Amino acid sequence: MHERAPAFGGKDGRSYSVATFVDDTPDQGGRYGAALLFVRWSEAGDRPVGHLETDYIAYGRTPAEALAPLLALTLHDLKTHLDACVEGEGTGKREGGRV
Repeated sequence: MHERAPAFGGKDGRSYSVATFVDDTPDQGGRYGAALLFVRWSEAGDRPVGHLETDYIAYGRTPAEALAPLLALTLHDLKTHLDACVEGEGTGKREGGRV
């Protein structure tokens, strides 16, 4: 309807979309890590202009097992993670890196 990706507002007043990601390979302990990726949209909402990532939120013996807890997060949980990433961005941590 608005010709842009579904998004919600961060503490910084910008629009973000959220996606999940899981490591392609397991760590030395045989666990896959899963995290959230928040895509920041331009003021017009027509293109991505950056992103923020959480640290790993969940781990599993398989990618699906690691991803399951992220897919169960509520919108309130996602907003809490986004706000923490936005706050972390102000502490000198690099945008696009895990926060």
